[in-house]
Amino acid sequence: MARILVVEDEPMVRNLVMTYLHMAGFEVIAAADGIEALRLAHSEQPDLVLMDMGLPKLNGWQTTHRLRSNPETAHLPIVALTAYALDEDRQRALNVGCNAFLAKPIDFAALSETIRSLINP
Repeated sequence: MARILVVEDEPMVRNLVMTYLHMAGFEVIAAADGIEALRLAHSEQPDLVLMDMGLPKLNGWQTTHRLRSNPETAHLPIVALTAYALDEDRQRALNVGCNAFLAKPIDFAALSETIRSLINP
């Protein structure tokens, strides 16, 4: 069973995504900010990260950059899942190392397809 780290500061959105992923058969761990996400990425070794970009303490772009800069986490597939939906936001997320970009509101079919394509290429 694949383990997914959900990084989302909004509790309702975090719980919704976690519930969906559990129902889809994934093991889920969650972080409410970038600092916690970095800690969990190292200690829990997820198979994939869903990254909100508008996070407190350390935003999603900074967190993704740090994950990519560390040899222990550089390999992790990272999906930006964010309300920042402009083309510039998409490009910025891809430039810092996100493998994919999905805008909110969440299209759960697209989310499932993206996760499965990155975990089982």
